[in-house]
Amino acid sequence: MKFELNAQKREVQGSGASRRLRHAGKVPGIIYGGSTAPEVVELDHNELLLSLRKEAFHSSLITLKLDGAEQNVLLRDAQMHPYKPLVLHVDFQRVDVTRPIHQKVPLHFINADIAPGVKIGGGKVAQIMNEIDVACLPQDLPAFIEVDLKDMKAGQSLHISQLTFPQGVKPVVHGDDLVVVSVIGKKKGSEEAEGEAAA
Repeated sequence: MKFELNAQKREVQGSGASRRLRHAGKVPGIIYGGSTAPEVVELDHNELLLSLRKEAFHSSLITLKLDGAEQNVLLRDAQMHPYKPLVLHVDFQRVDVTRPIHQKVPLHFINADIAPGVKIGGGKVAQIMNEIDVACLPQDLPAFIEVDLKDMKAGQSLHISQLTFPQGVKPVVHGDDLVVVSVIGKKKGSEEAEGEAAA
């Protein structure tokens, strides 16, 4: 999925200037990284908020249009108001499309309802990980990694090495081949209790 945002250079800095920007429906931000000096910018609040509500925006390559020029960036941080739907500040990092990057992407679990361990065995799915660190070129960055549970039986686990990654995308694993998801079987005690209740 491709995302585009428009930004303008921010001339005045400081907390007072940032407050005035927010009152005008703008969000202060910064772009850093690469061989260029950091740039302070402002973005349209509503456009940015709509993008932030999309899960894929947080792990996708973003084309940032700044004063007629385009930059490839990744979202690195978004500061939100504690209880209002307000974006207070945003950070973007420039990326070089010829160099691999590390980025956390969400995991999407599918077919849990038809997994034998759940449908037949009455077990429960235990998601150990919700996101995974991957390495790839920026343009190959997936919005998410799909985890298919359709063949999982009770007591079975899926490890990182068993996941399917898009071409050009590799998991970044430090040490052990961690468990991503498990199907926990029904406890015998609960089965016996159900049998007694039925009798």
